[in-house]
Amino acid sequence: MSHTGDDDSAAHRLRLLQSEYLEPSRPYGEAHVSRTTTPSAPIRLGIADHIHESVNEVEQMTRSEVPDAGARPEAVELVYAWAVQKTRHLDAQRQMVRDTVIYRQSLEHAIAMGDHSVIRRHPCPNCRTWGLFWRASVRKAVCVNRYCVDDAGRARSWELAYLAHRHITARAARTHRDARAT
Repeated sequence: MSHTGDDDSAAHRLRLLQSEYLEPSRPYGEAHVSRTTTPSAPIRLGIADHIHESVNEVEQMTRSEVPDAGARPEAVELVYAWAVQKTRHLDAQRQMVRDTVIYRQSLEHAIAMGDHSVIRRHPCPNCRTWGLFWRASVRKAVCVNRYCVDDAGRARSWELAYLAHRHITARAARTHRDARAT
């Protein structure tokens, strides 16, 4: 399976998270005045944890396939290119697993930045309509089609890992079909 740039998107979003979303924002044109006796953290701890967990997951995944992969890059956004480069010798199925993790993380990074439009770019796996939206309370993509419900009558919902798996599988099928046509 060839590499097609999902790690570039994930790397770009991770770089944005680190540079633009890690530090708490200050009110525009005003000096920040703490109204509590306890100062706030100098960084957004949830974003810092998200970045740390994402990088560690990619490193662990890479090392499980290539134990002697060498040192992980210091710049966190380079971890995806490092993982792809170290695992490019793997069979197509294992590369798809890697690409699924990278794509899922790209979606997670976008959602952490408040960009929920990345969910709308996926059709509902059940009814195939373009009506998914992000529901933060359950941390899942939910279909808005009122006829697309489960046995309990609730809107169908999908985890990011499942959407990522379907995306990577569909991309591999298109690539394979395109290769056969030539």
